[in-house]
Amino acid sequence: MPEESEGRPDEPGRPSRPSDSDWLLSEFNRHLALERGLAKNTVAAYLSDLRHFLAWLGARDALKADPALLDDYLWHAKSEGGLSPASLFRRMESLRSFYRFQAAEERIALDPTRDFRAPRLPQRLPDVLSEDEMERLLTAPDGGTVHGLRAKVMLELLYATGIRASELLALKPEYVNLAEGWVRVMGKGSKERLVPMHERAVRALSRWLKVREERFGPKSHGPQVFLGRGGKALSRPQLWRDLAALAKRANLGRPVHPHLFRHTFATHLVRGGADARSVQEMLGHASLQTTQIYTHLDRGALKRAHQKHHPRG
Repeated sequence: MPEESEGRPDEPGRPSRPSDSDWLLSEFNRHLALERGLAKNTVAAYLSDLRHFLAWLGARDALKADPALLDDYLWHAKSEGGLSPASLFRRMESLRSFYRFQAAEERIALDPTRDFRAPRLPQRLPDVLSEDEMERLLTAPDGGTVHGLRAKVMLELLYATGIRASELLALKPEYVNLAEGWVRVMGKGSKERLVPMHERAVRALSRWLKVREERFGPKSHGPQVFLGRGGKALSRPQLWRDLAALAKRANLGRPVHPHLFRHTFATHLVRGGADARSVQEMLGHASLQTTQIYTHLDRGALKRAHQKHHPRG
């Protein structure tokens, strides 16, 4: 008896069963992670969306879906799932990526998402801290502890560079150039960029590296700049707790999170006169459109401009 083929004889590369969800998910995962080099969180989100779609399909073959079937699915997701426009947009992007991949692999003749029209998304201005609030945080006491000092230095670096929490936690000493005031950051999709630091951030980071060496130098510890208890890599939840404790000591009166300082960094740069292209480069945004949200003035600035320049002010 001849051996069974992995795929159909006339269609190499196809799964052994049209509804082989595991095969489709595995191939899509490989494409997103290895070929496109997307960040882990993005890959996980796209795979979650695809699992939802395949579960809705049931026994139907995903590779035979047409635009009408996809419209039915998206209507189902919107009406019964109660998805927001932003969530629906991501579902559409996941399906678009999936079927573009299938078309490129010649598993389908036509991409059924080719005529997709994205929903209109409301533009939401990011929440940011004022310069006064940032000053209160940066001048708050560190509590006289190593943990308190670590929080102050992390805050200084987040505000000085606008790097993401994941980028901060992955930072290694060899990525830091104190002499020239740069940090080398590995961003989303393993894309590398250089971000400048101002002198205050350089001094704060230099101080922390000395404390780190004194505390963990002769011991076996993680390679990251910021280490937690026992010399292990600092976790994201601990970063949140450190920043929250610092905000409490500063009597800020509002919750903080790591990404808030990225928004604040970008907004303050733009308000100070930085051009969007430079801010895009520092933030590591693939598209200038993502950066341009920071070019919108706050409501207070709009009100002041209106009062100053309107004839009836």
